Amino acid sequence: MIGSRLLGMVGLSFRQLMSDRARMTFAVLGVALAVLSVTLLFGVGSGVIETGTELTERSQTDLWVSGGPIEVNPQTIGGFRNPVTNAHSLALEMEEHEGVRVATPLAFQTVYVSPDGEDFDLVMGTGVRGGGPRLSVEEGTGFSSGDIHYAGGNYDGPMTHEVIVDPQTAERYGLEPGDTLHVGGTIHNARQNEFEVVGISSTFRQFHRTDTVALHLSELQTLTGSAHNDRATLLTVRVTEDADTAKVQQDLADAYPEYDIRTNQEQISAVLERQALVIAGGLGLVGLAVLSGMALSLNLFLSLMYQQRQEIAVFRAIGGSRFSIVVLSLVQAMTIATLGGLIGLGLTPLMAGGLDWVATAVTGFEGLVQVPTVAYWTGFGLAVGFGIIGAIGGSWRTARQASVASLTR
Repeated sequence: MIGSRLLGMVGLSFRQLMSDRARMTFAVLGVALAVLSVTLLFGVGSGVIETGTELTERSQTDLWVSGGPIEVNPQTIGGFRNPVTNAHSLALEMEEHEGVRVATPLAFQTVYVSPDGEDFDLVMGTGVRGGGPRLSVEEGTGFSSGDIHYAGGNYDGPMTHEVIVDPQTAERYGLEPGDTLHVGGTIHNARQNEFEVVGISSTFRQFHRTDTVALHLSELQTLTGSAHNDRATLLTVRVTEDADTAKVQQDLADAYPEYDIRTNQEQISAVLERQALVIAGGLGLVGLAVLSGMALSLNLFLSLMYQQRQEIAVFRAIGGSRFSIVVLSLVQAMTIATLGGLIGLGLTPLMAGGLDWVATAVTGFEGLVQVPTVAYWTGFGLAVGFGIIGAIGGSWRTARQASVASLTR
C-alpha cells in the first residue's frame, strides 16, 4: 500500500513537472548555472594557488641562491640589473662543497630577436652555463659545447652563436633546428649577431610564461653589457642523491652569508608571500563560489515552490496530506537538481578550458583555471542539498496554509 502510494506520488510529480515544460527547463538551466558558478570559480581560485607551486616543483631544484631583488632599469641594455656578481666562479666554488652535485647560474634579460634582421621583437632571454642539467630539449641537439666564450673570465673565447627557443617562439617565427635567428641586446647589436637554432625547449618558458630564448650565459652577458662583472639573476643548486639537503643549505649559508639560500619549499613560500594578494583573491573566489552556489540553489527551489502554490493549495484542499506535498516537492527538486547538476558538470570542462585559454592569452600563465575533483562534488552536492532544503522548506510552509483563498491572494 505504502509503495503504491509513493509510486503514485512520483508519477504525479513528473506529470506536474511536464505540465509546464518551460518552467522546468528554466529551473534545470538555473541549477546548471549554479553548479557552473561553483566549479568554475573554484577552478580559478584553485588554479591561482596551484600554478606557482607547480612551477617551482617542476624545476627539480633543491636549493635556490639569490643575492636580493632584481632591479628594473629600463635605461640599460636588457632592462634588468641582476644582483649576483661573479656568477661563473661562484657556481664553480659551490660545486666544490660536499653534497653539491651541480650549481647553475641563470641570468634573465630582455633581448631583441628577428628571423630576417628586419622586424624585431622583444622577448625574454635566459643565459645558462652550458646546457644546464635541467634544460630539456624536445627538438634538436641542444648546445654543442660548454660556455667557451667565458674563457676563464676573459670573455674572449669564440661565441658559439647557438640559441634554444621555446615552442611558442618557434611557431611564431616558423623556426626549426638549423634555422637562424638574430639576437641582441639592441636592434643594432641583433642585426650583427645571427644565431643558429640548435634546439626547441619549453624549460625556461615555465619560469617566464612568455616567449623565451636561451643562450650561453657569457654570450647573453656580452650581448647585454653585463659581462664586466659577470652578473646573474640567481643560481640553482642540485645536491647529490645521498646528501642531506638541510646540511648542504647550512654549509652554503655559512660560506656565503651575503646570499639568501632557500630550499625548494622555502622558495615556494617566498613566492607565495610575494603573491599574498593574488592568493587571497584566489581563496576569496573559492568562498564566493560556494556562497553563490548556495544562494542560487536555495533561491531557485524556494521560488519553484512558490510558483506552485495554487497547485499545492488545490491538492491540500482535496485531502492531500502535508507529507504527500513534501514528497511531491522532493521528487521534483531531486529531478531538477540531478538534471541541472549533470548538465553543469558536463559543461564544466568545456567552460574551464575556454576560461583557461583566455587567461593564458591575457596573462601568459597557463593553468590558471584548474578544476579539482572536490569542485565537482561540491557543485553537485550544493545543487542537490539545497534543492532538498528548498523543497522541504517551501512545500511545508505552503502546505500549512489552510485554504485556497489564503494561498492565492
